[in-house]
Amino acid sequence: MDIDVLGTLAVREHGVSVTPSAPKPRQVLALLALNVNQVVPVSVLTEELWGVQPPRSARPTLQTYVLQLRELIGAALACSGDSEQRSAKDVLMTVPGGYLLRSVEGTSDVKEFERLAGAGYRAMDGEDYPEAARRLRDALALWTGSALADIQAGVHLEPQIKRLEESRLCALDQRIEADLRLGRHRGLLAELTVLVSRYPTHENLCGQYMLALHRSGRRGEALSAYQRLRTTLVRTLGLEPSAPLVKLQRAILVSGPETAAAPGTLAERAGTVAAGLTRAG
Repeated sequence: MDIDVLGTLAVREHGVSVTPSAPKPRQVLALLALNVNQVVPVSVLTEELWGVQPPRSARPTLQTYVLQLRELIGAALACSGDSEQRSAKDVLMTVPGGYLLRSVEGTSDVKEFERLAGAGYRAMDGEDYPEAARRLRDALALWTGSALADIQAGVHLEPQIKRLEESRLCALDQRIEADLRLGRHRGLLAELTVLVSRYPTHENLCGQYMLALHRSGRRGEALSAYQRLRTTLVRTLGLEPSAPLVKLQRAILVSGPETAAAPGTLAERAGTVAAGLTRAG
């Protein structure tokens, strides 16, 4: 079974789609797919579909959705000629207290993303920045949109989707970090312009944007980016920027326009901007 959730939901058995078109069965499949090879309790599925006050018909309605999913799985197995070896109930199993979507073989875009991102993080730790950038770029390429973009998420899917999106943002942050360390600041400017607009309170992205601007000889724009972030933080959260970002802003402010920052953490950047250890390319 092949499972894709990093975008729209797509579940295939032997290459045949088993993704239903109706919203509620899709929601059930999404939760089962995110927890593949794990038992999902009936109570969790019920809360996902109807919240904390489900209708009296919740249990039989859920059973109907499971039946619809099994019909799709059975049709896929029949198309592949595998129906003699496995039944739909072997793939979508009823277990004590819940259901389990079983996938012995197949692909998972989440698992592949985690594998590639993990390799990228290890390369970053080893200061192999070309390899880190390559691995993290490959990991991010698996995303075709927001996680489960076509699913109406309930109380259990929503935090899992947020977790996936946070993982994506962490990988993106580290990929940009690797590119900065490789001196690719000019090539990052367009991407970072979009990202700081999309995540207006994300301090590390702002710091990366400030660094890329400064290293490209655009010190004034780097300082303006800091001021926009500070205004947004104060107005929306009542917070001042973190100490490392303030230090970076001050270092850029006192540095000459020809000075460029070496890559590193926000704190490292602040020190190297002030010292002028690296000059813009």
